[in-house]
Amino acid sequence: MNNAVVIGGGIAGITAAIDIASHGIHVSLIEREPTIGGHMAMLDKTFPTNDCSMCILSPKMVEAQRHPNITLYTLSEVTGVEGQAGDFTVHVIQHPRYIREEDCTGCGDCVEVCPVEVYNRFDAGVGVRKAIYKAHPQVVPNIVIRDKEHCIDCGLCYSICGKNAVLHDNEDEGKEFLLNAGTIVIATGYEIFDARRKLPYKYLSIPDVITSLEFERLINASGPTNGKIKRLSDGKTPKEIVFIQCVGSRDIPLGCTSCSAVCCMYAIKNAMLIKEKYPDCNVTILYMDIRAYGKGYQEYYDRAEALGVNFVRGLPGDLYAGDGKVILQVENSETQEVKKIQADLVVLSVGIRPTNDASALAEKLGITCDDTGFFESADVKCGPVKTLKPGIFIAGTCKEPMDIPDSVMEGGAAAMQAVIATFRG
Repeated sequence: MNNAVVIGGGIAGITAAIDIASHGIHVSLIEREPTIGGHMAMLDKTFPTNDCSMCILSPKMVEAQRHPNITLYTLSEVTGVEGQAGDFTVHVIQHPRYIREEDCTGCGDCVEVCPVEVYNRFDAGVGVRKAIYKAHPQVVPNIVIRDKEHCIDCGLCYSICGKNAVLHDNEDEGKEFLLNAGTIVIATGYEIFDARRKLPYKYLSIPDVITSLEFERLINASGPTNGKIKRLSDGKTPKEIVFIQCVGSRDIPLGCTSCSAVCCMYAIKNAMLIKEKYPDCNVTILYMDIRAYGKGYQEYYDRAEALGVNFVRGLPGDLYAGDGKVILQVENSETQEVKKIQADLVVLSVGIRPTNDASALAEKLGITCDDTGFFESADVKCGPVKTLKPGIFIAGTCKEPMDIPDSVMEGGAAAMQAVIATFRG
């Protein structure tokens, strides 16, 4: 059967879908969010080249949408899988968008007139969005979504839409359907560690203690502050910024035993971006170990040091608020010097965790998760993208923490395994 299903529309899933489709196999790309792109769309730059994240991702998103062999299903989730390699039946539910997709042009007129502002998950809560919205300007497909939960049904969006594309609640109930596929690629990505679990760091109790993902949205030119770094407490530009590493990584008491692979490098990246934008800002990275393992990563670390980023080997105990500062104390384990820091902004470098529904999805697919909660490979050495169930492959951060280049590589590897299985089957 020359059909494949790819579950997950992040960079690994998009890569897998395009590569499979390029071999003449029809691909159904299933994404639970209103747009494909995943976490990569939230980032400002990528390491170690500091290239614009969306400059890399956006063309791939558009290619996936326009490819004649790819059918894109957003707001969709897999509810069950039956069959075996060569003949899978995938049960999918597509949640309502409350928009007539074939008529919406993504002009944004309805967004402009909407009076409701709510928490914006795409901006990690730093910004707000309307009750009818696009997650960001480069969404694919370029269609708005109406948030039924927060919509007050004022009628302004219905009135202003010249295409009459905005639907009432009873006009779009969503749908359930079946897809037939010879192979399945899972690329459902990850979730970030809930920093509230690290009680001594006072996340959400001290407003100027934020996560790395929130910082990514602050420093992003398309983010809620247009790329200007501001304290959430008073809107002022911070003069002293501290990054704390391994929040939700290598923390046995919290059940986070593994290294998240990317935290050292994204902290270095963001520290460098701060020094480039605000040369007078003092930036310190508190760490256990710097794991600069990839090509060009050690040189990237050296560049950060040359820019004046301070690296202190040691993690703080408790964080306190006082006199408009975040106060922390840390012992440099290399020099035994105890240092007291009064920071304007503290960034918690949160780790990568499995998605909350990973085990449930694994059960539906008939595959397994490892001790860390990520999907398990059948053979780490010989077949890292193969699962115990023939015809089902895994790629990217749903399998283990990894950076963007490795996710792209694994998406391509899973695609080739799916192509081989299709033509052999």
